[in-house]
Amino acid sequence: MIRYLVFVLVTVTLAGGTVEAQDSGFGLGIILGEPTGISGKQWIEDDKAIAGAVAWSFEKKSAVHLHTDLLFHSSNIIKVEMSELLAYYGIGCRIKFEDKGKVGVRVPLGLNYLPSRVPLDVFFELVPLLDLVPSTEFNFNGAIGVRYFFW
Repeated sequence: MIRYLVFVLVTVTLAGGTVEAQDSGFGLGIILGEPTGISGKQWIEDDKAIAGAVAWSFEKKSAVHLHTDLLFHSSNIIKVEMSELLAYYGIGCRIKFEDKGKVGVRVPLGLNYLPSRVPLDVFFELVPLLDLVPSTEFNFNGAIGVRYFFW
């Protein structure tokens, strides 16, 4: 599966035309890790976006996992020719549909790579979680992903 994703990413990168780094519009793609599923992102300003996922959680009891976050992006932290590497942080919520269900607060911390030649973003994030319902519990999520942006 990982080899296939790397192949697709490299193929799309090499086949893409010249475009600006993707820091606007709506993107849809995949998220792999905890959780694994479909990820979306909508830029609302140059440095702010709303991101979320409809995914499957494999932690303890497998369950459907929904989350949404408000993300704040830093300026370009590493100069990569005609690309951007942004750090981001945010605040959000998640719902996990287990036997009793879980509702909690997310604090995503991550890196977002925006290649200049294709309308993609590649991200890596670690997410401290504080579940509040049905009981208070602290945990972590972590994932990598890629999204394609539409105009």
